[in-house]
Amino acid sequence: MGFFSELKADVVGFIRDPTDEQKALFVAVVVMIIADRALYWVDFPFVVRTTAAVGVGFIGLFIASYLLTGQFVPPDGDAGDEDDTEEYVDELDP
Repeated sequence: MGFFSELKADVVGFIRDPTDEQKALFVAVVVMIIADRALYWVDFPFVVRTTAAVGVGFIGLFIASYLLTGQFVPPDGDAGDEDDTEEYVDELDP
C-alpha cells in the first residue's frame, strides 16, 4: 500500500501547493492536448499529428519554465568554477 499512499500524497500536494516543475509540466500537458485536438481537424496521419503535438508541448514546457523561473535551464552548481575544468572521460573506452 506504500505506492498508493505516496501517489495520493503526490496528487494532494500537486493540487494544494504545486511546485514550479509541476506547474510547467501541467502547462506542457495542456498545450499538447490542445495542439493534438487542433491538428485533429487537419488531414495529417496519426503519427505526424502526435509528434507535432509533443513538439509543441516541449515548446510550451520551455516557455512555461522560463516564465515561472526566469531562466531556461536550472543553474549549474559549478558553472562559475573555471579553475577545475574536468576533461571528458569516456567510460566505454578502455
